[in-house]
Amino acid sequence: MLLRVFTEPQQGATYDQLVKVAQVAERLGFDAFFRSDHFLVMGDSDGLPGPTDAWVTLAGISRETSRIRLGTLMTSATFRLPGLLAVAVAEVDAMSHGRVELGLGSGWFDAEHTAYGVPFPPLGERFERLEEQLALITGMWASPSGEKFSFRGAHYQLEDCPALPKPVQRPGPPVIVGGGGKKRTPRLAATYASEMNVAFSSPEDTVAQFERTKLACEAIDRDPATMVYSAAQVVCCGRDNAEVARRAEDIGRSVDDLREHGLCGTPEELVEKLASFADLGMERVYLQFLTLDDLEHLELIGEEVLPHCAQLG
Repeated sequence: MLLRVFTEPQQGATYDQLVKVAQVAERLGFDAFFRSDHFLVMGDSDGLPGPTDAWVTLAGISRETSRIRLGTLMTSATFRLPGLLAVAVAEVDAMSHGRVELGLGSGWFDAEHTAYGVPFPPLGERFERLEEQLALITGMWASPSGEKFSFRGAHYQLEDCPALPKPVQRPGPPVIVGGGGKKRTPRLAATYASEMNVAFSSPEDTVAQFERTKLACEAIDRDPATMVYSAAQVVCCGRDNAEVARRAEDIGRSVDDLREHGLCGTPEELVEKLASFADLGMERVYLQFLTLDDLEHLELIGEEVLPHCAQLG
């Protein structure tokens, strides 16, 4: 099992903080550094100093790291025109020498759209746009060099696009689709994605979504084993119960709630729960760190949990 670091910078983080977390995660041996793609704080935090753009941030981090993979959970299809997003991600892929992954979703947080003047269509249209973006972006990346690429959808149209630059990874960076939708989400993952991610769900619901995705793969004659199956869970770890309780308080959650709905406890407890996840077919787990200035938390998991994960799965 691979462990990945997942951050929520809209809650309040500077670029320098994010670079430090990514560099420490790389030194400790985590597989990837991911961040959300949001522009508005959630909950009671003031969100200071304000949001950072996901792909601008990852471009910078790509030049200040050398091994760790980089990506988004999830870039919203409402935020960027797909042709230009394909260019941006391909450029960061080149800047990182082929370490980028694109998590792409339909968008859900209507308040941030209102706050920043971004159109927020109804759910059905957002899924239509997401599907067109997935087809368009992967099509641009995979098109042969020297050939023009055209696309005619209900929401996006491209005519004689040079489809440049090409990403370093061919036919393109891995694409991640996520969510709990029972029909459209598994179909989109099976059609366009390298990875299916289920975030903040129970093991039972996560496995059920994996099974729906496998059936969707079989429906289009794709081997389900070619899909990576992953989960995202909030993490709260401490050397003892007092440290666990302190970290839970820091993020405004109770220990009991985190134990039931996340990865919470001592390093030994986390390893035990991750082993149960691996038994259910989870190949990667994104650990949501909500206090980015607590690097000791990251160090503890990197030193006392991560080394055990190579034997899981």
